[in-house]
Amino acid sequence: MSPDGLTTALKEEATRLGFDLAGATAAAAPPGIDRFRQWLADGYAADMQYMADRAEAYEHPRHVLDGAKSILMLAMNYRTVEPAPTAAGQGKVARYAWGVDYHDLIRRQLRRLADFHRRLVPDARARGVVDTAPLLERQFAQLAGLGWIGKNTCLINDRFGSWLFLAALLTTEELRHDEPAERDRCGSCRACLDACPTGALAEPYRLDARRCASYLSVELRGPIPPKSCAALGDRLFGCDACQQACPANCDTPATAAEGFQPAPGMNPVALAELFAMDEEGFHQQFGRSPIRRCGREGLLRNATVVLDNE
Repeated sequence: MSPDGLTTALKEEATRLGFDLAGATAAAAPPGIDRFRQWLADGYAADMQYMADRAEAYEHPRHVLDGAKSILMLAMNYRTVEPAPTAAGQGKVARYAWGVDYHDLIRRQLRRLADFHRRLVPDARARGVVDTAPLLERQFAQLAGLGWIGKNTCLINDRFGSWLFLAALLTTEELRHDEPAERDRCGSCRACLDACPTGALAEPYRLDARRCASYLSVELRGPIPPKSCAALGDRLFGCDACQQACPANCDTPATAAEGFQPAPGMNPVALAELFAMDEEGFHQQFGRSPIRRCGREGLLRNATVVLDNE
């Protein structure tokens, strides 16, 4: 197939599979690789050692798919209802974790898209990834025209704001590349920086994970530093403060995707019920949720912090 024909067919199939945005770009060294290296050198990755261990792999998409020539960047809107206010004994969960684990849902659709690609071009090799491979996805999404990278480091789209899951289909075929999006549409706005409860946005476009409420409540293993506990407030898992404050996220459309709708008792969460769960109960309740990431011990640690903050 011609690059034009293949690109059009893949985009149409991606839309049919539930992706809201699709754009193509070259599988080349990302322009932000030096900033990424400096971010690691400054210690901003905190204890996420896996990123430093794979630092060289981020330098080119060929480390994700050997022989890759193009990347089809994809995005899926996950905005649903508005967050409900929390009362005493309740904890707040970031929007992305209200439903099923997006990795599972998106990987399933990526496999279908890759199979579709191979039916069109049997000799091609393709690989779909969703934020676990060494790929600077936001950089490639900007290059593919999906949006710009905001001061809070999120990708922001004119229509959907930043309530987006990103994914990529790498291919050994040539695609018709889209025009890159403007690099900066934030201007003088600093709403996200002012809204960050822990001061993790050390400066525009630089996130210090060591202070980030999402990192502390999701990725961190072990106790949360005492100086950060009060700033977490009622946040049980993750944080949407910088996105909630962003003007680009006003009046964005809600998704119809069933998997992202809030599961019962997730918006917000009753903390007392968590302490009554054993390990089996935790996996029954959260085995298909992003909350499984922090484990039962991590979730109880977070719940204790929220209760102490009341």
